[in-house]
Amino acid sequence: MSTADAAVVDDDLPAADLLLERPRGFFHSRRWLYGEMLVGAVVSLVAAFVLSVEHVTLAADPNAVLACDFGAIFSCGKVALSWQASLFGFPNAFLGLAAEPVVITLAVLGLAGLRFPKWFMIAAQTMYLLGFVFAYWLFFEAVFTIGALCVWCLAVQISTTVVFFSMLHLNILEDNLHWPRPVQRAAMAVVRSGGLGLLLAAWILATVGVVVLKYGASLLG
Repeated sequence: MSTADAAVVDDDLPAADLLLERPRGFFHSRRWLYGEMLVGAVVSLVAAFVLSVEHVTLAADPNAVLACDFGAIFSCGKVALSWQASLFGFPNAFLGLAAEPVVITLAVLGLAGLRFPKWFMIAAQTMYLLGFVFAYWLFFEAVFTIGALCVWCLAVQISTTVVFFSMLHLNILEDNLHWPRPVQRAAMAVVRSGGLGLLLAAWILATVGVVVLKYGASLLG
């Protein structure tokens, strides 16, 4: 670890203490975390592109049958024609087309070894938090209000979740978020224990659980 990694961010936390707290191993490495971010952002970008094309198709013909329309539950067309799918006056997928290339660029530069200023990583984490919340708002609207699921929307949701947790993992390891020392120590303890990975897995399983509890009988045929 370089001297910069062990920099003192607070007079109450000596550099040696920070070194002891930071876990080692491949799954805590910048290469792994930026790699996760890259894969998640690419998946999300592809899904956003497909959703954008489908919006154009439905704009030309609202009765068009989309490739991901299969059954009463999985209906991209029904979701795309809802007001929630164009919350800001244009298809939500356009947000993904604008945002994901930024994340891809960040991940590629991170894999190349570039270190970003803390203010930039705070801004990135904040913006992705907003995207994360928005993705889950859309999910609950789809499940409980629209009454249909979009396969590509689910792909965006899950990949957004992976990117958000990977970015959070990285920012905790590098102490980028300027949290109070007790909060940073607690967060680092969660990361060291593997708790952040378990939380990600539990979050995704809970998402699947919501779908099964809501549509279980229909999913089984």
